[in-house]
Amino acid sequence: MRMKPDMPAGVQLSRQSRNRGLAGLTKIDDYGTWCDTIRLLDKCGKDIHNAKYVCPKDLKAEHDHWLKKSTAMEERRRNMEQMKKAKENEADFYRNKSCFFGIVITDNDLEISVLDSLEAYREEGEMLHHCVFLCEYYAKKDTIILSAHDHQGNRIETVELSLTQGTVVQSRGVCNSNTEYHDRIIELVNANAHRFLEARATA
Repeated sequence: MRMKPDMPAGVQLSRQSRNRGLAGLTKIDDYGTWCDTIRLLDKCGKDIHNAKYVCPKDLKAEHDHWLKKSTAMEERRRNMEQMKKAKENEADFYRNKSCFFGIVITDNDLEISVLDSLEAYREEGEMLHHCVFLCEYYAKKDTIILSAHDHQGNRIETVELSLTQGTVVQSRGVCNSNTEYHDRIIELVNANAHRFLEARATA
């Protein structure tokens, strides 16, 4: 994000030093990106007085590297907070969803099974880079979430099945994409929806 940059806290540079590039090591041509990089370094716990970090040879590459690190740290923090929140309602999750545990849909290439724990939701969202955990799909009482994967265990898509309509609401792969198996997964789950409705009715 590019706004008018302010000097990051804890870093003192004169205009002359900025133009030379800290002790002449590197010329700072993009001051905004440099300021952002310093903030990212500080957020990641790095020494922002160390020339190794604050005078990179490739500023853009260094910025992108620490942005990726910072984003991953923030995602882990949010996941930890979300898991703490989810644990408060874990009993409700098992009471509402346990009747579906063990239901598996298969064909020659695919295996589709129920996400049967809060940790399974977290891992699914983390591996496929979508919001099934962060948006608390585990707490929805009128749907069930399944994971479609191949017989080697590689995740393909995450499926949301409506327990009121008996049809798939959505099926998403990595970053909410549709995979080559998308239509096939939906057809398989829809064809087996009655198994979930029967399990709910007899719970």
